[in-house]
Amino acid sequence: MTEQISILDELNDRSREVFRRVVEGYLDNGEPVGSRTLTRLMSEKVSAATIRNVMQDLEFLGLLDSPHVSAGRVPTQRGLRMFVDGLLEVRDLENNDRAMIDATVGDNGADVATMLDRIGSALSGATRGASLVLAPKREAPIKHIEFVGLGHDRALVVLVFADGHVENRIFHPPAGQTPSSMREAANFLNALIEGRTLGELRGLIAREVSVRRQELDQLARDLVESGIAVWENEGERHERLIVRGRANLLGGETAEEDLDRIRELFDDLERKRDIEDFLELAEGGEGVRIFIGSENKLFSLSGSSLVVSPYMNADRKIIGAVGVIGPTRLNYGRIVPIVDYTAQLVGRVLSDRG
Repeated sequence: MTEQISILDELNDRSREVFRRVVEGYLDNGEPVGSRTLTRLMSEKVSAATIRNVMQDLEFLGLLDSPHVSAGRVPTQRGLRMFVDGLLEVRDLENNDRAMIDATVGDNGADVATMLDRIGSALSGATRGASLVLAPKREAPIKHIEFVGLGHDRALVVLVFADGHVENRIFHPPAGQTPSSMREAANFLNALIEGRTLGELRGLIAREVSVRRQELDQLARDLVESGIAVWENEGERHERLIVRGRANLLGGETAEEDLDRIRELFDDLERKRDIEDFLELAEGGEGVRIFIGSENKLFSLSGSSLVVSPYMNADRKIIGAVGVIGPTRLNYGRIVPIVDYTAQLVGRVLSDRG
């Protein structure tokens, strides 16, 4: 970033204005910006030939690119990064955007999952991109655990939380399980619960299984250890990332190469991989962060941009994140305040709910 800002500082006023107007034009309509267009936009009267010379210099610096012969210029990823860091003018949040997002939390009776789903839909609607909402981990203590056989190779683990929430997770148990081994495993786990959260139980269960191996039947022991793996690897990961607004990325006249990138992005989102990495992106700094193209390690293959911000609980601990993802031609100046406001609102509402 420092190197890019220094390049920006070295540009004269005319070059900076040409660069800024090319980027703003591209972000507005997705088309290359030509020298004749710029002659009508520049603050001083400049010939098209002079502007072409400036654009060639900016292209040499790696800030602009010419996608076709005799066409205008578009910003490179490096150019977009420099624009975002040094020239982006973030707008004030528009009243209709604020009202749309506020309306999602108007019903205090809605549970957290429903509220976050509504917020995701509002965020995608306001930004016309795809929204990502990372829900907080469930921290309520577990009240009861039960295993239910569904066949020779499938079983259900039922988790009842102290706040009344119930989760049912289907998994493949170790071979040979019987109703008695399932009862024994459940009794062993329920004796350890004592108001502990799922995160607190994982380490405790592993230690207790090791210490009290003789007290547990082999089948029950295998089932307990298998249950731990289910909670760690499958449980909350597939339920925490809420994605809304995929269709927004397919609107308009989308070039075939862009469609290929969007399909790759959809594949990433469907797999919902690396959710913790998504939170890491948000935790890297307070407030809104912008990742452009290949800078975004989660969706780099699709060349997408991500605008993301964490949200915090009452103790100022980061517990989740909200974001907008789409092509690099996002309206960053408008989307940044929307994402920022949404993250603050989610944190405030969850804090009020305890």
